[in-house]
Amino acid sequence: MLALLYDVHGNLAALDAVLADAEAAGTDRWVVGGDVSAFGGWPVETLARLRELPDALWLRGNHERWALEPDAIPDVPLAVDGRAAWVDALGGVDAPDVRALHALPAWQPLPAGEAWHGSPRSDMDGFLPDPVDGEADLLEGRTPGLLVVGHTHRPVHRSLRRPDGGATTIFNPGSVGLPFDGDPRAAYGLLHPDGRLEHRRVAYDVDRAVARQRERWGDASWSRTVARTLRDGHPATDPEQDA
Repeated sequence: MLALLYDVHGNLAALDAVLADAEAAGTDRWVVGGDVSAFGGWPVETLARLRELPDALWLRGNHERWALEPDAIPDVPLAVDGRAAWVDALGGVDAPDVRALHALPAWQPLPAGEAWHGSPRSDMDGFLPDPVDGEADLLEGRTPGLLVVGHTHRPVHRSLRRPDGGATTIFNPGSVGLPFDGDPRAAYGLLHPDGRLEHRRVAYDVDRAVARQRERWGDASWSRTVARTLRDGHPATDPEQDA
């Protein structure tokens, strides 16, 4: 059983609940799909917990890339200020953890498919629950039968018709630590040995995560924004500027 863990964003309370649920379901392998510890109240602890997972495939998300590429960050206070605080928490741009996260691969092979953070085109170009015109271009000519992605913080499970006439199943498990679909419960996915894909939601102590934001980051405006999203499951920014 393969568990798909995307967009944990430093929320250790949500991650612990998801790991317990996944292990009870029989998980023995893991995909850690990027954006692992930025924004949340446990940046160092979340990274350490994820590194304990056996047989895990890691991907680089846009936050891991931004750690050493600040000029690429959109001019959005949440992204700019949150990134700076997170990098400092990990020890600065020269810290081994920051360098190691930036060096993670953009994609990983899966049974019958591939895993990326956003899409083959970019870690900032993702798939939403409803199709949009031209989204087949996000495949960049690749033809996997299954494409597991994250980034948009919204669960997706649908088929995409490719230009070559074939079809790719798009599966986004949603966000473990910062959902954007109006449901604040932690979200993750399972890829069963028979190929079945499953979305799962896990309740956790949201109040603890919100309190930890204030404890760890003080009264920073960007952290208050994250706390609001933790409570209601709705992004505080325009969808085009999602975390």
